[in-house]
Amino acid sequence: MSIEVDHLSESYDEIKFVGEIPVRNLWLLMLYASDMYREFEAAKISVENNPDDIPDLIAEILCRRVEHRIQRNLSYSYQSRDAVLNRVRGRIDLLSTERNRLLDRGKVACHFDELTIDTARNRYVRAALESISKIVKNNDLAHRCRSLDVRLRRMGVSQVRPSRSEVSVDRFGRHDVEDKPMITAAHLAFNLALPTEFEGTKQLNSPERDNLPWLRKLFEKGVAGFYDTVLPKQNYRISAGKTLKWQIEDKSLGIDKILPNMRTDILIDDMELGHRLVIDTKFNAVVINGWFRDETLRSGYLYQMYAYLRSQEGSGDPLNENASGLLLHPSVGKNIDEYIVIQNHKIQFATVDLAATAIEIREQLLQVIGVEKKLNFDLAIAEKF
Repeated sequence: MSIEVDHLSESYDEIKFVGEIPVRNLWLLMLYASDMYREFEAAKISVENNPDDIPDLIAEILCRRVEHRIQRNLSYSYQSRDAVLNRVRGRIDLLSTERNRLLDRGKVACHFDELTIDTARNRYVRAALESISKIVKNNDLAHRCRSLDVRLRRMGVSQVRPSRSEVSVDRFGRHDVEDKPMITAAHLAFNLALPTEFEGTKQLNSPERDNLPWLRKLFEKGVAGFYDTVLPKQNYRISAGKTLKWQIEDKSLGIDKILPNMRTDILIDDMELGHRLVIDTKFNAVVINGWFRDETLRSGYLYQMYAYLRSQEGSGDPLNENASGLLLHPSVGKNIDEYIVIQNHKIQFATVDLAATAIEIREQLLQVIGVEKKLNFDLAIAEKF
């Protein structure tokens, strides 16, 4: 898929930053976190080579999917309405009818369901077209987005933007499953526009806990999505947001109400080597100022990972007996990759430089889990056959 980007729109700057993190790298994380990254990997589209073109790529896909749905008729749905009518439709609102003495004028207040094209999903798509048209580089593509926006308006789709809770990408039945590709693209289009709303408002020289909350979640989801897509399914099993069970021998009656869960960000099982890696992503600096030294690791995170690993011993799963842990932090212009082995469990402390190039970010994510050379070898073997 190729997109011409010769003509830049006036609102687009060649390099944009949120603090010291290039916006294009946040776009990359957003793509990693989305289902669409799997489509690009399957189609052998290397987005890391041209991360600045990600908005144009997503806008092109969104336009194609909207046009496809228009050709096959956009989805309709029933919406509840209240109206004063000349004849009964649906259920009569007796209180409103009596209070306003509508019967004296030959009218009646009714509550009814109406089939409409002005659904939350269609409004969401229209708003996404408008949003991404402001950040694409290609003028013709921006015009195409705006034209589809106008076309949806003329079809009866209003400009009232629904909340994301109204447009979940997971709630699709067999009758509306054709909407899912369009909504998935619209969701990513909205995400891509988000960093430009925060340009320069935060300094992320070293990511800290009080920075933008959406960045913390983005880093976690982006890393999980990357590994879930890139690591071969025949060799690796990836789990995101899995809850680990405490090996409880005895307990009081009320402990279940207050005992915290152990929730991991990412689990990677290497089925070939029989090894498990527990990854916990943290959106803050990997080291802090120490009491008796210049820098020190965060002790709470070390205790947390130690508890994850040791608490799973004796659970009956052999992968837990020598599992490793990785505390993965973002950084800006700084790289750390250190480890210790405690009671047969390796605990690693590493960073991913979000100010690096997209290709370097991909390489770093593979290097910290030790699979870059292995993947390159497997790909070389596959190409021979």
